Amino acid sequence: MSDTITAAVAALNEKMDGAGFDGTAKFVMGDEGSFIVDESGAREGDDDADVTLSADVDTFQQIFEGELNPTTAFMSGKLTIDGDMGKAMQLAQVLA
Repeated sequence: MSDTITAAVAALNEKMDGAGFDGTAKFVMGDEGSFIVDESGAREGDDDADVTLSADVDTFQQIFEGELNPTTAFMSGKLTIDGDMGKAMQLAQVLA
């Protein structure tokens, strides 16, 4: 996996502060790769998930740092969501 994915996993685990997510979500960061968020937190991986969120590295970085609202990113086309929209909304609350 890339250094970008490794850094994103570490940052997301710190932001979640040990909290898990009731379901599975896959984050696809362009050509850098992907990672999974589930009840154990964030980890590198490309498993099947309830919902898949895809965006470029800059968009995810802005979301994780609180500079960009995930809903705004989705509505503007910067973030695509495939799968269970309810899980995506739950994830947005976990990340807030």
